[in-house]
Amino acid sequence: MKSKQIPVEVQHLIQIIDESYNNRAWHGTNLRGSIRGLTVEQASWRPSPGRHNIWEVVVHCAYWKYIVRRRILGEKKGSFPLNGSNWFKRPTERTEKAWRADILLLEETHQSLRNAIAGLKPSDLKKKPFGSKWTNLQTISGIASHDLYHTGQIQLLKRLRK
Repeated sequence: MKSKQIPVEVQHLIQIIDESYNNRAWHGTNLRGSIRGLTVEQASWRPSPGRHNIWEVVVHCAYWKYIVRRRILGEKKGSFPLNGSNWFKRPTERTEKAWRADILLLEETHQSLRNAIAGLKPSDLKKKPFGSKWTNLQTISGIASHDLYHTGQIQLLKRLRK
């Protein structure tokens, strides 16, 4: 069986989201690298009341990967595994198992987004999803920037905790 050839423009987008998430890149730490080895205590620490912790940032990033995938595929709302949107209070259960489950959620949503992007044609990149001001190209490159923005926040939270 012949495998589908991914267009070079789409390959570049996959490279960009992978570098911001888990592949080595010139800019340094990526999102996955920023949380590698963190304990539940480190992930759930807050710099002050009402501020987000690393755990919440991780789930927020998973949610927006889901949103981007949903938009570029034209899917309906409602299939994210957690109730709510955007920011999710964490931890609901302060255990290593719960923390690892949310890291797995981030990994799964990244892979799902990656697979959705791999299925796009170059002409799809110029399209604006229904109800969006942004093209698929802008949305996909934006999610890479989103990952790196929050990577910086995580790195700062780790330093503040010390």
